[in-house]
Amino acid sequence: MNNKYQVLSHQFLSPGTRIKQQQNLAGKRITLTENALAVLTDFRLTRPFSISSTASIEQINTRMIACGVRLLFVTEGDSLLQGLVTFNDLFGEKPVRYIQQHGGSREEILAQDIMTALTDLEAMQYEDILKARVGDIVETMKSTGRQHLLVKDRLEDGGEAITGLFSSTQIENLLGMKIELSPRANTFADIERALTE
Repeated sequence: MNNKYQVLSHQFLSPGTRIKQQQNLAGKRITLTENALAVLTDFRLTRPFSISSTASIEQINTRMIACGVRLLFVTEGDSLLQGLVTFNDLFGEKPVRYIQQHGGSREEILAQDIMTALTDLEAMQYEDILKARVGDIVETMKSTGRQHLLVKDRLEDGGEAITGLFSSTQIENLLGMKIELSPRANTFADIERALTE
């Protein structure tokens, strides 16, 4: 990709971040130069799917299949965000590592055991998205190695809420091209593995 696109800034989420609710956008073919809003799943228009932190791996998988998604927000109470869990969290290394460290069986693992916690999540500001292009989102995904990018906005009470989500799968479908994400090293083992490959 050429250098006319930029990596957008993103910050860690703070405790008390909520998920803002929304409705659905119709898909169409898009280009890299279009406004980023063309590929945003806007939670003011589309209701995000969530699950409790005490849901089992089987319950998470069943909900993902029923909703047709590969990411669920982990929430408690009044849409209070705890973290998120993805398809890769269910079927990747996280369950194996959890069992190695804590014992037990796969069936006993809960969302809270394998989710990416709120304090480890990053999000972009909604106001930055207003000026961004689809190519900027693609470049940010490539740079971070993330399949999903969260978007946050300030609430009237001064708190923060997740107001949207970018999905590499959705963007690929709308662009008609594959987005090659660089692998993201999250642990020392990941870094060591990346260095020896």
